[in-house]
Amino acid sequence: MSARRRTDTGTAHHVVVLGAGYAGMAAAVQLAARTRRPGVRVTVVSADERFTERMRLHAAATGQRLAELSVPGLLESAGAEFVRGWVTAVDADARTVRIDDERVLRYDTLVYALGAVADTAPVPGAADHAYTLDGIQDAELLAGRLARLDTGTVAVVGTGLTGVESAAEIAERYPRLRVVLLGAREPGADLNRKAGAYVRAALGRLGVEVRTGAEVTKVLPGGVELAGGEGVMADAVLWTGGTRVSPLAATAGLEVDERGRIVTDAALRSVSHPEVYAVGDAAAVRQGYGVLHGTCQSGMPTGVHAALSVDRALRGKQPRPFRFGYYHTPVSLGRGDAVVQFTRPDGSPRRICLTGRAAVRYKETVTASPWPTYGRMRKMPASGAFWPRGGRWTRVRTGR
Repeated sequence: MSARRRTDTGTAHHVVVLGAGYAGMAAAVQLAARTRRPGVRVTVVSADERFTERMRLHAAATGQRLAELSVPGLLESAGAEFVRGWVTAVDADARTVRIDDERVLRYDTLVYALGAVADTAPVPGAADHAYTLDGIQDAELLAGRLARLDTGTVAVVGTGLTGVESAAEIAERYPRLRVVLLGAREPGADLNRKAGAYVRAALGRLGVEVRTGAEVTKVLPGGVELAGGEGVMADAVLWTGGTRVSPLAATAGLEVDERGRIVTDAALRSVSHPEVYAVGDAAAVRQGYGVLHGTCQSGMPTGVHAALSVDRALRGKQPRPFRFGYYHTPVSLGRGDAVVQFTRPDGSPRRICLTGRAAVRYKETVTASPWPTYGRMRKMPASGAFWPRGGRWTRVRTGR
């Protein structure tokens, strides 16, 4: 039965959004604000009633308090329902979602926004002995451990941006602790020469010991073991080396890529189940330059575009293709320093970058923007539909 017929006969078209992160909230608020009519019902499922500002988790890990942002409060004011619980199964053929292995929700359209978590599976001991920054509870666990250490060593595994921001934050907040940053590549390797050098110099000023070319093969209760047998003793290990997505999508029978992300068409619909839309880290969204990599920068636009696509489909119109181009890479280096690398639409670095206090102000503006953006979208849905489309970089090429 079509969406239009469901609406006309009085049976509400039920849109279920799984996940209330950056992408899921963008999708839910945008869709609820655009479909304030009796024939459409929007429900969001999340295990946490508090919105997680993932871009601030490295600060929360050092004991800094984050704002208490209520997911149910915002959703209800936008006209959406909230269900608290863990998604334990999805049946894409029956169009059902199981919550906490007890409750079953039926949907007509599903927006899959369950995100990604730290990938501790490949390295023995990482899941048992390392801290992660998958949510506020994880960050608070690490904060408690750091607060109990008078002296000692903290090993941060992974020299990507999360590892760099975390190492800098810990070193600045706890100058008595020895902070060792371990990874295969040098910090700032994806930035231009000036920005990368600035990152490494800032880590040096903060006393962070950087070990590049380091492959962690095992995490132990008291440190890590490197390839070749060398050990690094540590009182706490933070794991930031890569992410993985939930296996729920693959188990549900949705077509996924080699990393378990849902493969989508140009409108962000699952190529195997078009009534399912995938957004954020959980989606393999192809653009002219390749597959999107998961960030808030691209996640929120995918959420908004999925909502626009669902709304158009409900009104009997053809969804438009999604296009997005990256424009910056902001990196915190403690509370008083930062780098902002401006990028081409494919994410590669431009020559322009900001450093120091100007970069700190820029980064804080970016970090603080999602929640007010949701509030504006609730009243003015069109306000959330602006982002860089990427021009020629994201055009879909057909034929030769």
